[in-house]
Amino acid sequence: MDRRRQLEAVYNRHATAIHAFLLSVLRNDDFAREVMQDLFSKIADREHLLNGVRNDRSFLLRLAHNQAIDMIRRRTSHQRKKDVLADSTPSPFAPSPDPDEQAFRDSLSAAMTELPAEQRAVVHLKLWEHMTFEAIATTLDIPQNTAASRYRYGLDKFRPLLRPVYEELK
Repeated sequence: MDRRRQLEAVYNRHATAIHAFLLSVLRNDDFAREVMQDLFSKIADREHLLNGVRNDRSFLLRLAHNQAIDMIRRRTSHQRKKDVLADSTPSPFAPSPDPDEQAFRDSLSAAMTELPAEQRAVVHLKLWEHMTFEAIATTLDIPQNTAASRYRYGLDKFRPLLRPVYEELK
């Protein structure tokens, strides 16, 4: 049997079981498919990989598990880096010599970090770039109603965060 047919036979025998296993480990179909693609690409690139293997399925499941763990580690590391950056996000506002204005800018910057990224992007584009919801939708490749909803939800979250500052500055 030629190499291509051998690989196809291995895939046909084990793909369903490997995919189900990866789904249970990764809890995400896209990630499971990505690992499966990487796994079978690795096997296709390294003809010797299956030579001498007694139980194809066990071997493939072990390889799949190792690749899934690697993916989890990469994603966890990536998330930690994002968290560090989020914690150290600089204020988008220039410093102000007026202490009241600076307090407001600091509070506004802190409130922005409390918003989910999708809402934060829309709020920023609306308030500081003065974009219409149509322009925001085009820029972010989302429906116009979604842009408007994210803006409304973002403002709803802003109110309780900024009300104490507003009351103090009145």
